[in-house]
Amino acid sequence: MTKTIRDESTASAYWGAVNTFCALQDVHVIADAPVGCYNLVGVAVMDYTDAIPYLENFTPTSLTEKEIASSGSSESVINVIEKLGNTGKQLILVSSAESEMIGSDHEKMLQLKYPDIRFFASNSLGDNEWQGRDRALTWLYETFDDKKPAEIEPGTVSIIGPTYGCFNSPSDLAELKRLIAGCGATIKHVYPFESQIRDICELKNSDVIVVMYHEFGQTLADKLGRPVLQAPFGLAETEQFIDNLGSLTENQEKAASFFKEEKQGILQPLWDLWRGPQSEWFPTIRFGIAADRTYAEGLAKFLGKEMGMQCLFSRDSAETDNSALREELASTQPQFMFGRIVDKIYLAELDAKTRFIPAGFPGPVVRRALGTPFMGHSGAVYIIQEIVNALYDTLFTFLPITSKSAPAEQPARKISWTKEANATLEAIVSKAPFISQISFGRELKKKAEALAAKQGKDAVTPDLLQMLK
Repeated sequence: MTKTIRDESTASAYWGAVNTFCALQDVHVIADAPVGCYNLVGVAVMDYTDAIPYLENFTPTSLTEKEIASSGSSESVINVIEKLGNTGKQLILVSSAESEMIGSDHEKMLQLKYPDIRFFASNSLGDNEWQGRDRALTWLYETFDDKKPAEIEPGTVSIIGPTYGCFNSPSDLAELKRLIAGCGATIKHVYPFESQIRDICELKNSDVIVVMYHEFGQTLADKLGRPVLQAPFGLAETEQFIDNLGSLTENQEKAASFFKEEKQGILQPLWDLWRGPQSEWFPTIRFGIAADRTYAEGLAKFLGKEMGMQCLFSRDSAETDNSALREELASTQPQFMFGRIVDKIYLAELDAKTRFIPAGFPGPVVRRALGTPFMGHSGAVYIIQEIVNALYDTLFTFLPITSKSAPAEQPARKISWTKEANATLEAIVSKAPFISQISFGRELKKKAEALAAKQGKDAVTPDLLQMLK
């Protein structure tokens, strides 16, 4: 039998390229694609991820069955180019899976008729969105660099990575900028989010490069030949980031002073939470992660290794078998699940009591506010704050509030428990989140006894408990 793929974890390289190119302010993208690819990438997906309602610098060729079956897409491309006219922007033509399937390659046609327009073969059929972004960023630099020798500007930093469709990008970018400025460095470029085509050649003149994501951007950073730092998660990585950036930009004293201010200011709420009574919960918390590699690894290190919580699993969503993940959720029942909309659906299907926290796309979630970081010191405080608030909310659901609903049906006679049933009950309850185990066990016991009485039995046996799972 063929294997059924339950859900796809990442989009294609076509989406990644579009989300990279359209972030540049002076670029207009022509997608050699059916109109549906425009509706998905340009409207629906963006609206449900980055909450960007419309990509104004994006036009599809609107391939139909005619182009795909016989004539090819060159004529459609030419028609779109002529209709656009002089936009004042750099035009980039991007291939889609559909145009690649019919072998469309417009490089020669553009060289002959429109030499100023560039063609990017997205390799949509072979690469995922992270590979597409990585190739797109490098291609832009190779295509539009002025080829002049680098002239390093001391103390300057360029950030590579933030593009459309990246989870929590605005907030994490704001935290990264705050850390860089605090160390006394000057931000030269945020590429491509705040860049233009003419800025790309300036990347090589940066004193230091900061790569925002593990998934993409490193290829270009290596090509630039400058010292490279990775955006940090948690306490240890952020401290090391500040120290390294201070050394690389010769701002050691400023960076040391900034770190001291961080401990006394931004991080103060974290110490308060750590010293408070809620810190006793931290070792009991069991969590799972299914997100982009940056967030999966970052959350696992911070919450698991630094905060002492129990990381049941951490999955890079680009490589995750979603069917296996669903089975893992069913067997482990983490107290917190950091993930995507597919993981939230799995939890609902399993009727799990797990608290879901968005940590990746796809998903109908807006992450545009600058006060919800995951990275850096601010991210550490925000994540712990969200967890503690969720714990308090969980406790609230167990309060003995008087309800107008009818009381649960009680068995008419005393129901005993077999030794095996008690062992099964204990095993089931142990899988529930620690903070809710007492309440969960009590409710399960009531249901089991009621079911036994309904079936006319005098004792609860393991098979009855299995029926209630």
